[in-house]
Amino acid sequence: MTGRAFETARIDDLERPDGWSPVRLHFGVQAFGINAWTGREAEATVIPEHDEEPTGHEELYIVTSGHASFTVGGEAIDAPAGTIVFVRDPDAKRGAVAREPGTTVLSVGAKPGESYRPRSWEVNRDVFALLDSRKNAEAKQLLLDALERYDDRGNLLYNLACAEAKPTLRSSISEPLSASLRRSPSTHARTPTSARSATTRASPRSLPFPELLRREVLGDAPRVAPDAADVLRRERV
Repeated sequence: MTGRAFETARIDDLERPDGWSPVRLHFGVQAFGINAWTGREAEATVIPEHDEEPTGHEELYIVTSGHASFTVGGEAIDAPAGTIVFVRDPDAKRGAVAREPGTTVLSVGAKPGESYRPRSWEVNRDVFALLDSRKNAEAKQLLLDALERYDDRGNLLYNLACAEAKPTLRSSISEPLSASLRRSPSTHARTPTSARSATTRASPRSLPFPELLRREVLGDAPRVAPDAADVLRRERV
């Protein structure tokens, strides 16, 4: 926050390597979620298919540049620059791809009649990258700082278990992991991208750290982890 009545920024100045421009985080917006997403190539996914059933959010999308193609509730929508797409029903599946390079979509959302609560995916985007790079101490600090700022703490607690565990998984991780699973039983599927490369016959020492965590604590049955970017981008705002 600044002492001024307003702030300004350009979307392309906020854009990260993965195409996410964290507008809400940049300005510290508290009343609603707002972010921008850019597909640098034609046919690139800008808004992965998802619904807002868990959050109850209404969402409004504005194509600020380029040309997008939306699908909402099974219906195709041609969306050149300037198009506004409002999805009132949280249960409706929605997604968008770029039809032109450099397509950017601004998304805004919140639940009607309730105070907005930021979602923890904002932090988990950075945490996943740190865990994939084995920078556990940095990931742990981010997660500890985030626990007091977000209400949906299940994924934060799960990732905290990952960050606290040793690569051999012989240290104790049961307390934060158990708390995570009590809050969200599906969190075991929300793992860093490196987990997808694991094979069922790999030795424990060669397994990526999150896959080994699942095998040691949640059982040996193989599970297919979704791409981390898609998991985190389901809750776009």
